[in-house]
Amino acid sequence: MLGRDRLLSVLLAAAASCAMAQHVPPWTEDCRRSMYPPSGPTYRGPVPWYTVNLDLPPYKRWHELMADKAPALRIIVNSLKNLVNAFVPSGKVMQIVDQKLPGLLGPLPSPFEEEMKGIAAVTEIPLGEIILFNIFYEFFTICTSIVTEDKEGHLLHGRNMDFGVFLGWNINNNSWVITEELKPLTVNLDFQRNNKTVFKATGFAGYVGMLTGFRPGLFSLTINERFAMNGGYMGVLEWILGKKDATWIGFLTRSVLENSTSYEEAKNILTKTKILAPAYFILGGNQSGEGCVITRDRKVSLDVYELNPKQGRWYVIQTNYDRWRNPFFLDDRRTTTKICLNQTTQEKISLPTIYDVLSTKPVLNKLTIFTALMDVTRGQFETYLRDCPDPCIGW
Repeated sequence: MLGRDRLLSVLLAAAASCAMAQHVPPWTEDCRRSMYPPSGPTYRGPVPWYTVNLDLPPYKRWHELMADKAPALRIIVNSLKNLVNAFVPSGKVMQIVDQKLPGLLGPLPSPFEEEMKGIAAVTEIPLGEIILFNIFYEFFTICTSIVTEDKEGHLLHGRNMDFGVFLGWNINNNSWVITEELKPLTVNLDFQRNNKTVFKATGFAGYVGMLTGFRPGLFSLTINERFAMNGGYMGVLEWILGKKDATWIGFLTRSVLENSTSYEEAKNILTKTKILAPAYFILGGNQSGEGCVITRDRKVSLDVYELNPKQGRWYVIQTNYDRWRNPFFLDDRRTTTKICLNQTTQEKISLPTIYDVLSTKPVLNKLTIFTALMDVTRGQFETYLRDCPDPCIGW
């Protein structure tokens, strides 16, 4: 058996090796160039478009999409059930989900509860499991978001959606199970009223909240998970116990995309509304200086960090750690993003060069499902499914 001092030395050496892993080949690489238009081994394929007609009753809005995606949704719901049953083999947890979760949560905000009921009816998946599928996004979203401003004051917004950490690792192909099963469910959505676009978003079929989207000509919005002890599980528990003065994150962001008519209005709502889980809201507008990262606790805003091109701050970035703290030593996507943006320079920033940044390991990693690119002023909204071939770090 190792002596105490020797064991401590071994553990420290192992930790140091892990900490260095993200910063040396093959886990990282020189900033990528000329990756756009997407092609090659890091590009899985395009994301299909669907229209969501807001003039329809909420129960019917998702029927066309879910008729197409029901088989893929059943696969991922079964995977989530298997994960739960692996921890509680009796199956009692899923029995509670199927039979009691809707009642435990009580009425959910309109129109989301009716929309989920419609999805459950079309897919023939129990409503409790559809609700569980929606709740998961309050806990496991690990992403990188960027808002930039070029020399002409033109704003751009990009993000990598990373999801599925610790939700099952496939040793046969070195991938996260849920990450891979979400790729067939990834869809671009054109939310329309009176046959006119209200907002566009990228989401997952079966999930009625929105984590990535924009209102053409007005603002763009992404959300990243924020790790905190007072996390989303506390918000969900309080909701179950009857304290329902906070808003589900995905419901809030969708409401903002659907109803807010300016950058300032969106920023005010995202800053002040009580939410179920801590989060980062990354918001971009349509005028110089309109870009910020809002760091949120469940009840209050902790920080609003804004673009300031006159002082040389021509981009803001957010991963999953407060900007005033160092990122977790095994997950430093922030440093790579900054290095690559600085190498790109403000003069050359564009959607293609943002795609390059988001294609550089470890910003691109095994959790990355898609890359989204948004130009609010020009109305461009592009999303691409991604792969990170080996060697590639798990997050």
